[in-house]
Amino acid sequence: MNTDPKYKSAFKSLPWLAEAVWRVRHPDYEAYPGYELDSLVKALPNWVAAVQDSRVHAVQEPKRVAIFAVLRWWVAHSAALGMLLAGLGHDVSIFSAAYRDWRNPDSRYNLRQRREYLRSVMALGSPVVKFMDLSLARKSTLAPALEAELFKQSLQDVQYSFQREDIDLEGNPEHAQLMSLRLERNTNLASALIKNLKSRDYDVLIVPNGSILEFGAAYHAARYLGIPVVTYEFGEQRERVWLAQDDEVMRHDTSALWSIHGDQPLGHPEIEKLEQLFAARRGAKTWLNFARQWQAVPSSGTEDLRQKLNLDLNKPLALLCTNVVGDSLALGRQVFSEGMADWLIRTAQFFAARPDAQLVVRVHPGELFGAGQPSVEVIESVIPKLPEHVLVIPPEAEVNTYDLIKLADLGLVYTTTVGLEMALSGLPVIVAGQTHYRDRGFTFDPDNWEEYFAELSRLLDPDEGHRLSADQTAAAWRYAYLFFFEFPRPFPWHLVNFWSDMDERPMDEVLQPENLIQYRTTLDAMVGEDFKWV
Repeated sequence: MNTDPKYKSAFKSLPWLAEAVWRVRHPDYEAYPGYELDSLVKALPNWVAAVQDSRVHAVQEPKRVAIFAVLRWWVAHSAALGMLLAGLGHDVSIFSAAYRDWRNPDSRYNLRQRREYLRSVMALGSPVVKFMDLSLARKSTLAPALEAELFKQSLQDVQYSFQREDIDLEGNPEHAQLMSLRLERNTNLASALIKNLKSRDYDVLIVPNGSILEFGAAYHAARYLGIPVVTYEFGEQRERVWLAQDDEVMRHDTSALWSIHGDQPLGHPEIEKLEQLFAARRGAKTWLNFARQWQAVPSSGTEDLRQKLNLDLNKPLALLCTNVVGDSLALGRQVFSEGMADWLIRTAQFFAARPDAQLVVRVHPGELFGAGQPSVEVIESVIPKLPEHVLVIPPEAEVNTYDLIKLADLGLVYTTTVGLEMALSGLPVIVAGQTHYRDRGFTFDPDNWEEYFAELSRLLDPDEGHRLSADQTAAAWRYAYLFFFEFPRPFPWHLVNFWSDMDERPMDEVLQPENLIQYRTTLDAMVGEDFKWV
């Protein structure tokens, strides 16, 4: 056999060869390592039976619903969502592409085989949902405005992938190659999705996340067409989902919820619930359906920490808590800086010239799990030798952030939720990024560098009392309750631990009228019905 690489490439490019090989050797031949959908294969027949046996079908006006998802974990979750909506009587179509990951290109041969695999799996759900594959889509002519959005989306994908904001498309081949791949996939996907959405009068497109990768491209395609789009994502709570209509869910727009309920005082049960949640967070414990443990070590007391860090009680202390550089919760959230790294650098420079104050930078523990640009390197790139009054606590340090909050006179944040938690204790907080709790009345929210540095100087003045007022602190508590307990909506299956959730709450049980009632407002909102903040 001729083993010349050019011969192999030409051979694999023969029309229908990949599909023919897959069908002959399937199911014993695995042409899809890293893209296994075995659990979905086993589940789909049961889901179909549950939908067909369902007597729910209670929607008065069934919707034509399109769902888009890529990456195998989202494909499985979206298939379950599609089945659930079909069980309500909606007409559901699922769009996908058989990409294994977002960072590496696929050979056309392998992609064609994986496409056949995905098609064969999703065909198991065909009695109740339709499936359309977009794997081999080609770019068509797009409007300049949409082209511009997709370029921005692709650049953000590169930042997200490398977890750094300073992308160099001219001098860094890795950055340039990934940008080329992301731009190609995003434009191809948007082109194909627009064509398919135009071919049928869909009432809504449902997309996970909507801010990154092909999910962002799908979101921009729907917005360009004027089709209602719902984005959804999962946080730290099981049995809860975040939703947004015609917006990116990761921006956590709480405006409507806050305008309706923001002035309603909390009762004792609500206050006790919040206190229990934050006691668990401070103590490095999980609580109820909050599955994430936010601190590596429990509180050890402020005096021990003050001595450990050699902090000066006679100087005001500013606590800066970072996001992960390049994280999707921070990308594109700049207000007056070029990004989080730029804000971090200029803040460190400000304090380096202020020996009368102290700055403690608490690096996000999430940096331990990424391979991006460490915050320590961001600061040291402009201040190689930090003065004693500027301290950077690395992500692996066994320091409880809540002990730092007790020692601080001022909080500095970009978009992290820690800023909200600081305000709960009456600590004044300057918010530099576009986060959901900005402009809610209990933080300081500068719009430019001049305002930012003026606010810093004012709040560091030891002769002035700058603790939040009782009304401001109460507002922070009301907001925190709404954000943690009302903004997330009931939903049976989290993306993380999806299959164990499905074991606990199988499709046929969820579709029973007595069980479904708790999820109905969520599912109605997912297909574009008005949000009901009750």
